[in-house]
Amino acid sequence: MINKKLANVEEALMGVKDNMTLMLGGFGLSGIPENAIAQLVKSGVRGLTCISNNAGVDDFGLGLLLQKHQIKKMISSYVGENDEFERQMLTGELDVELIPQGTLAERCRAAQAGFPAFYTPAGFGTEVAEGKETREFDGKMYVLEHAFKADFAFVKAWKGDAAGNLIFKGTARNFNPNMCGAAKITVAEVEELVPLGDLDPNQIHIPGIFVQRIFQGAHYEKRIEQRTVRARN
Repeated sequence: MINKKLANVEEALMGVKDNMTLMLGGFGLSGIPENAIAQLVKSGVRGLTCISNNAGVDDFGLGLLLQKHQIKKMISSYVGENDEFERQMLTGELDVELIPQGTLAERCRAAQAGFPAFYTPAGFGTEVAEGKETREFDGKMYVLEHAFKADFAFVKAWKGDAAGNLIFKGTARNFNPNMCGAAKITVAEVEELVPLGDLDPNQIHIPGIFVQRIFQGAHYEKRIEQRTVRARN
């Protein structure tokens, strides 16, 4: 069994360079690779193209990289509540490609499965389809979308083992599974790194074949983007 366990986040991010394309799991602030993002900020790497559903908030998640102007392009589904993301997009400081959320997920999954492209009805007749090949199937028009090509994928899981087998928890099982194996190198950070054999095979969401590096993260904040509570009676 190949041991993919690394001692820390510094080792896990070895090889990340300027102008690379990175996938980052999570939805809003749920299930984001907090340790990997913090290390990317610390490393000072620049000119990044980031593929992520959105860019967190101003002072957390990918928002930290935006603050340092380390990202040159975001490929996302929406701006969200990140004012800095919005500002950089509107001023032209940041190149932004907004695509339908399902298309983003499928472009990740296509890369994971080895499919170069696929047809989807999402976006036909809109700006999303401009400059892209379209084709009719059974009387309905579809747009050709290509699989993503990324250098690294950074994902966050609840539990994992040294072989790279992963279990996600709750809503953190969002874009993370689709990004595993969708880049040249997949780096998984986990809350609990357990010995081989401790994970129930029937509970594993992603087998280790899709993961090249794994490490145990620390000091997770797990911020809540929008806290909604019931008023007192």
